[in-house]
Amino acid sequence: MIYLNYNNLDSETQERLLAKSKEEVTYRLGEDLKRFAEKHHLDFEALLHEEAVKNLYSYTYVFNI
Repeated sequence: MIYLNYNNLDSETQERLLAKSKEEVTYRLGEDLKRFAEKHHLDFEALLHEEAVKNLYSYTYVFNI
């Protein structure tokens, strides 16, 4: 087995995983993030991107070869 982190993946895979992570974060935290962004005058998309990247680094990627 090979253990990788998000940085070790190719750019196409990173983009695909980032899109999925954004969907997951929006599902779990979407309303809370929107309220937080409005309250603190932040860009919601930038905040969503930041949370999605944090979410990606919480995963361990394992490949069987």
